[in-house]
Amino acid sequence: MEENKNMTAERSLEIIKDQIERSRRTITKNSSKSLISWGICVFVFALLIAYLWKHHGGPVWNVLWAVMWLCGCLAEWFIAKHKEPVPTTFVSKTIGQVWGTFGIFMGAIGFIFGLAGCGLLDVTFTVSGDNQITHAYINLTSIISLSFGIASTITGCILKNRIVQICGVIAGLGGFFCALQYPWSEQLYVMAAVAVVGLIVPGFVIYFQNQK
Repeated sequence: MEENKNMTAERSLEIIKDQIERSRRTITKNSSKSLISWGICVFVFALLIAYLWKHHGGPVWNVLWAVMWLCGCLAEWFIAKHKEPVPTTFVSKTIGQVWGTFGIFMGAIGFIFGLAGCGLLDVTFTVSGDNQITHAYINLTSIISLSFGIASTITGCILKNRIVQICGVIAGLGGFFCALQYPWSEQLYVMAAVAVVGLIVPGFVIYFQNQK
């Protein structure tokens, strides 16, 4: 009887493990089109905003990032209708939490800086020292790139997908340091490159891997 119980417990663990692995493979397969669509959205809007910023009115065109988000959500909704269904598991929930956290933090930072840029919110970043105040320069593109790279790398670890991990590291660290080298609107070209390396490239790699 005890042996049967042990066999049943072992079989249950095997079933759970197999379900998680199937979920991981299905999520990886489904993620290809989402990565590509979001990557294209970020790439196109980054170049568009950079052009408009330089030639037609300055940083006010950053408001188009909200339009990009809407376009990305619409594309994701359309893609979701044709995805293979995935049961809710630790893998899917954790990935959702990772990107949900990324979205909340980056959305909040972008909103605050947007209000500050429009003059609707007085934001001053200071570092207090010995009877002096030093104003700190915040490079938002670097922060977004690094945070994206961290979220992407964690996702690759969860999915056990090496290409997502590698692209996440390159996009995150590369975007962080490259954005520090360029002023203002030119940083958007870095953001476009981050989208290509961190989203479009792994998306196409995963897509073609699943065509074999």
